[in-house]
Amino acid sequence: MSSSPSPSGLWHPAHATVDDYSGRSNLALTFLCLPRHKRADMDVFYTFCRVVDDIADSDTLPPDEKLSLLSAWRDSIRAVVDASAPANGLAARVQALISKYKLAPGHFQEIIAGVEMDVSTRQYTTFEQLRTYCYRVASVVGLVSIEIFGYQHESAKGYAVDLGLALQMTNIIRDVAVDLDNGGRVYLPLEDLERFGYLPADLRARTYDKRFRALMSFEAQRAQAYYDAAARQLAPVDRRSMVAAETMRAIYWKLLRNMRRDRFQLFERRYRLNKAQKVWTLVLTALRTRLG
Repeated sequence: MSSSPSPSGLWHPAHATVDDYSGRSNLALTFLCLPRHKRADMDVFYTFCRVVDDIADSDTLPPDEKLSLLSAWRDSIRAVVDASAPANGLAARVQALISKYKLAPGHFQEIIAGVEMDVSTRQYTTFEQLRTYCYRVASVVGLVSIEIFGYQHESAKGYAVDLGLALQMTNIIRDVAVDLDNGGRVYLPLEDLERFGYLPADLRARTYDKRFRALMSFEAQRAQAYYDAAARQLAPVDRRSMVAAETMRAIYWKLLRNMRRDRFQLFERRYRLNKAQKVWTLVLTALRTRLG
């Protein structure tokens, strides 16, 4: 009898399946408003995103094995373009998804390149560097998602890009303490810390003072600007098809609002909405999109 794959084996394109991640997506609730077939397709796509992200975030795999697994995923996506050997498991379903919606394989490669940045980078010097990371791991996810959701107006692409940046910046703000615990990772750009005289050593010491609050307020304003830009670019004709994305926008905006109201007590608590709050947000968002 053959042994079951190791945890790292489950992350390999030849072994990974959607069932391995069944029910694990925090976004599953937002997909309830989608038609069943689109819900299943989004489950495949977000499973791919979770798999490659988990490879990069693993605290058991050495960096060279992480890069090897991500390279294997890159090869599996390249096989769609090259029409080479057929894939199995999740990789086959991702390839089918790309063919079904005529998705750009380059977008999947961008997502892989984004999580690879987590393997090698622990601190960003400038916001432009951070923006590249956010674009790859969040905006490109949005660009693929809107192809599955369906849209009519070209501005939906700008909406996806800006909403992805807003969501990722909100994540970065919320997870400041969590990322410090995860190998001392810091996503806040050094140039921003210097702007407010808040040193990396202060962050590692979890110093909560007016400098920290000013820094986080600055980052929150940056995130808010992206939320506003996204809202301006969503055409009325696309509001119904984007109800899942709009639910995410509402949930994460509420997280940002709560952190701002609480003066960014990020070292003391983890900000989140409970399931009832998320369901209520989904219902309200669905009603608003239907009523215009």
